[in-house]
Amino acid sequence: MTSGTLSSPAGSASAAPAGEVPTPSRPVGIRRPGGIRRRDRIVGLLAVLPALLIVVGFMAFPVAFAVFISFTRTNGLTYEWRWFDNYIALLNDPIVHQVFLNNLTFLISVPLVICTALIVSVLLFERVRGWKYFRIIFFLPNVLSVAVIGIMFRNAFGFNGGVNQALGVFGVEPIQFFTNGTTAIAIIILALVWAGFGFQSLLLLAGLTSINPAVFEAAAIDGAGWWKRLWYITLPNIRRVLGFVFIINVLFTFSGLFGFVFVMTAGGPGFETTTIDYLVYLRAFSSSNLGSGAALAVVLFLFIGLLTLIQTRVFKLGAED
Repeated sequence: MTSGTLSSPAGSASAAPAGEVPTPSRPVGIRRPGGIRRRDRIVGLLAVLPALLIVVGFMAFPVAFAVFISFTRTNGLTYEWRWFDNYIALLNDPIVHQVFLNNLTFLISVPLVICTALIVSVLLFERVRGWKYFRIIFFLPNVLSVAVIGIMFRNAFGFNGGVNQALGVFGVEPIQFFTNGTTAIAIIILALVWAGFGFQSLLLLAGLTSINPAVFEAAAIDGAGWWKRLWYITLPNIRRVLGFVFIINVLFTFSGLFGFVFVMTAGGPGFETTTIDYLVYLRAFSSSNLGSGAALAVVLFLFIGLLTLIQTRVFKLGAED
């Protein structure tokens, strides 16, 4: 008789209070998303750990050692602690000032190579006749080493080179291109443009192909000409790629001209074509004081890092559109 009035303990425990929606319990065996993400993060860190150790061993340690010897006077065998004397000497060295101005002069190559690459990439994007073959031909200079390109331009503009022979046909006397700092810098800039525009054309072409073709079709229907489509559609849509190309060109101007200078002019005449990276080589390996070259390398490293941060902020490469 009393069984109808009694309720089971399990039922009373599982009953939800009036007015509340019962919360479904998580099925056994299903992990939380946070745990999965944590596990994936650990697996990813373990996967990159060997590469990280290699980078630390072959890059971080040399950089730290260069910073150490920049505070010393050393020939590689003995070390004399000099504190900031090497850095103070750099700031007061007129040769360093001249070389830095040389690097600023080489920045002329940046707009030249970008404009050339932009024109070529737009023509390839428009698929002019033979565009597939031109794409291969324009990329070929990037396959050649810097030494080969430097020798080619040195021989072409030498006293008995092809350029002087061509000028001789018109009765022009041979010109010593590499005995004048201005003409020597101009030839190196020409070599930089010739060697770099092909690769950067492909970078810009990749940015162009990511634009929706329907945008160009709609603009053409609305009567927009080629120049308007270029200025109002093409360039704004490849702003990030242009910014990236500009940054790598500026960085290359301050850190990648060693091969061209070494092969073509050896920094001459005097120091008129010497760049900062080539001066690091001269100070570190052509003198008895590695500390001076290391100090210049550290200053160049910090300058490039600061320049990269400024350019990234200017082009807003990390911002969302």
